[in-house]
Amino acid sequence: MNHAIRVHEHGGPETLVWEELPKPEPKPGEVRLLQHAVGLNYIDVYFRTGLYKAPSMPVTIGMEGAGVVDAVGDGVTDLKVGDRVAYAGALGAYAEARCVPAEKLVKIPEGIDFTQAAAMMLQGMTARFLVKETYAVQRGDTILVHAAAGGVGSILVQWAKHLGATVIGVVSTPEKAELIRSLGADHALLTSENIPARVKEITAGAMLPVVYDSVGRDTFVTSLDCLRPRGLMISFGNASGPVTTDLGVLAAKGSLYVTRPTLNTYTAKREDLVRTAQDLFETVKSGAVKIAVNQTFPLKDAAKAHEALEARKTTGSTVLIP
Repeated sequence: MNHAIRVHEHGGPETLVWEELPKPEPKPGEVRLLQHAVGLNYIDVYFRTGLYKAPSMPVTIGMEGAGVVDAVGDGVTDLKVGDRVAYAGALGAYAEARCVPAEKLVKIPEGIDFTQAAAMMLQGMTARFLVKETYAVQRGDTILVHAAAGGVGSILVQWAKHLGATVIGVVSTPEKAELIRSLGADHALLTSENIPARVKEITAGAMLPVVYDSVGRDTFVTSLDCLRPRGLMISFGNASGPVTTDLGVLAAKGSLYVTRPTLNTYTAKREDLVRTAQDLFETVKSGAVKIAVNQTFPLKDAAKAHEALEARKTTGSTVLIP
């Protein structure tokens, strides 16, 4: 028996339907995975609402998970039945069993459990490329992270501190402010504050070389106003809705740069995926970055998890248990 959460029509959390499906058979180049944990991410909301278009409907949403190889398709030589593996960037994660292209999978090292692995693959690898490739954070930099208590945000705070940066985190509540301070944030600002004015005060007028923004529409202009001339705005999410802007604004605010990166681009080559995952695993095992799974839900209750995520009631990572 196999179950999955599927979306038949776009809409709210109520469109997430728990259904019984046949156990899939792996095609050439694929393995079948019995999943022990599934990561919850805001991109799942985008696919549920239709902001991101699925290849077909109904669709099983979800982009990351971890489990045990149960069957191997033709042509797969690097994995065998019983291997502990994890993945990110493969639509269809909200299922007890699923097939995944072998090239998308990485082996989970000793010392990392399934829940940690499912929580860190998409969010952790995203944080890793953001602070080491999209903008290579250097010792002495001062950076700003929106939604700093969330899944990617909480990892960004820790990794940037590990690299020697001064970290300004923006959160919605005093409780979340305390949380990010415990993760190493030097300054915890509330969304109700005048963020650019506070940044100007903190930096003695120098402003910032980079802002990491996963919120989108509601914070886009605020983020631009925190940057120094020729600074970089990294927009990597749309939690408040997609961003639309006149490019002339970038000129008016100091010849600014904006990028909209994705994990799939940064890990498109197998060697880049393996390198990114290995760096993430090593950094977590060293203790420099801790993966905080602060909420778990049964997979069949994915609707409740989505409600909590969209209501900003979650912190750190959330994992669904099949």
